[in-house]
Amino acid sequence: MTRKKLMTLLYLFAMAGLLAWFAYAKGWILANFPSVTPERAITLLAQNDDNISLLDVRSPKEFQSGHLTGATLIPLGKLEESLDKLAPLKGKTILVYCRSGMRSIAASRILQKHGFHPVNIKGGIIGLSAAKVEIVK
Repeated sequence: MTRKKLMTLLYLFAMAGLLAWFAYAKGWILANFPSVTPERAITLLAQNDDNISLLDVRSPKEFQSGHLTGATLIPLGKLEESLDKLAPLKGKTILVYCRSGMRSIAASRILQKHGFHPVNIKGGIIGLSAAKVEIVK
């Protein structure tokens, strides 16, 4: 195999790996939990179902700048060590959101791994704001 062909092959493998990582991070592949649109999340929240909770996985500063009514704040970096706070929600649906939908996917993976029932909100609070959900400070 020539050097040029080898370099091309390595480049293709690197690009395939990058594409796979991106698809995983966006929740497009290997996601064992559902994702819903902001509009669907709003509909679920409007039902006032006691079996549905909200989890905000942004930073405290982001949370203070505006969040959904009734949301519990546990930043993504502290989620795994704070699962005991969510123990009463086991068996219930946890709607998970962040700013844009990336951290909430990572959080949903953690929750699912520990036996919770997460539902990722696509687009995060940016999408929810665009869908005209009420943001409280």
